[in-house]
Amino acid sequence: MSVVTLKIDGVDLAIEEGTTILEASKEAGIRIPTLCHLNGITDVGACRLCLVEIAGGNKMLPSCVTQVAEGMDITTNSDQLQEYRRMIVEMLFSEGNHVCAVCVANENCELQDLAIEVGMDHSRFPYRFPEREIDISHPQFGIDHNRCVLCTRCVRVCDEIEGAHVWDVAFRGAAAKVITGLNQPWGTVDACTSCGKCVEACPTGSIFRKGSTVAEMTRDRNKLEFIVNARENKQWTR
Repeated sequence: MSVVTLKIDGVDLAIEEGTTILEASKEAGIRIPTLCHLNGITDVGACRLCLVEIAGGNKMLPSCVTQVAEGMDITTNSDQLQEYRRMIVEMLFSEGNHVCAVCVANENCELQDLAIEVGMDHSRFPYRFPEREIDISHPQFGIDHNRCVLCTRCVRVCDEIEGAHVWDVAFRGAAAKVITGLNQPWGTVDACTSCGKCVEACPTGSIFRKGSTVAEMTRDRNKLEFIVNARENKQWTR
């Protein structure tokens, strides 16, 4: 494939055509915050934390689903982008019930890490305190919808890596949530293989292992990297 030349934060870069801005930034050693992105599965641009500015453009674009083009001049960390990212994290906290002090993923949560990174110590938005259920019908795992940020990583890893497609997104607006089966209790869905990939992929404490208490649940990111790359690397066959 052909190569395109561009600039990211003033750094000249030559990279393969078809590469996303997020991938190109990683190649240049430039970090762009993400939440819904997970190496090895399809990007959907759900969280909008990876927004970047492109010179000559009139809007910010999600770097995970925007491909590089010849002559691009990209800014990844302007004052405006920092403000937008902080606002997004504040909205994520205010629209759910994210109480870190009683969460199984406390100190091992990507949303919590992002809040620290963007400098969020409070939310300017009123908290909604929605009434959301917890499903612990599965013998090994549970899901607390209060902590879900609708990144859909569980949906995509179950569909694209495990091939079971147990998870999906249902309803609209504030009522949107991830569901198992046709909105059946997780423990009753025969398609679930109990592989735990969704647990490893979840960036918060929403999908958890039963028996985990506050701050106890840790994730093995090396295992997650294996899960999403094993098929491409021919480390397993189905």
